[in-house]
Amino acid sequence: MQSDTTARLLITCPDRPGIVAAVSNFLFNHGANITALDQHSTDPEGGLFFMRLEFQTPHLDVSREILEKAFAERVAARFEMNWRIAYAADLKKVAILVSKYDHALLELLWRHSNRELPCTITQVISNHPDLRPEVERFGIPYHHVPVEKDRKEEAEAQILHLLGDTDLVVLARYMQILTPQFVARYPHRIINIHHSFLPAFVGANPYKQAYMRGVKIIGATAHYVTEELDQGPIIEQDVARVSHRHDVADLVRLGRDLERNVLARAVQWHLEDRIIVYGNKTVVFS
Repeated sequence: MQSDTTARLLITCPDRPGIVAAVSNFLFNHGANITALDQHSTDPEGGLFFMRLEFQTPHLDVSREILEKAFAERVAARFEMNWRIAYAADLKKVAILVSKYDHALLELLWRHSNRELPCTITQVISNHPDLRPEVERFGIPYHHVPVEKDRKEEAEAQILHLLGDTDLVVLARYMQILTPQFVARYPHRIINIHHSFLPAFVGANPYKQAYMRGVKIIGATAHYVTEELDQGPIIEQDVARVSHRHDVADLVRLGRDLERNVLARAVQWHLEDRIIVYGNKTVVFS
């Protein structure tokens, strides 16, 4: 199946009978071939209904604009839908922010170079110069924007200018707290990797904290960034079992493996329009 012919429809609405039939009949009547469909209801009686549907576009009898206008009028309004259609051919523009740790960054760059991440990585921005050679080896532009203690607003303004109309910002261990003004520019379009299994061990030195507590599992969490630090909707998490035989260095090594894979999965699911955010939670059709 050619990905550039795929469109994805995501829907959130009050649950009631007839939603799937109405959507399916509408697409059928306009020449679309449905190739994937997933759905979830929080409660069949008065709950919220979520659906992700993929359809093929080569035989549509109308343009994108007319299709979306007709869907809004004939289906979405009737069922009080919050909805959007995304087209796989329109690759999202992704920018990565990073500090000095390279594991999560290099995982994303490698997967992108291997055509596993359907996007255009437009740039990498860092508050340190250290990773420039690694990034430019992939042919990706690298921007060094220092963040000085009393000039953070200037640095953020420079970063925002570089980002422009970026579709997704990925924090691949970017060790700076973004201001609410920055976050507001990209609602549910900034993904962070947290080096612990939230909500446990927030703050500095999480692996040392975990070691001191004698934990039996460690983890990593990918989430959307909101104004409240490390409290945004969680996209993906994973854990690894550890024991008294593991020292702090072992926990760091295992944790970095978790971080890079959890972040890569979260980014891929966002790029493939598999995530619906509601409240401070997500439905992930993975």
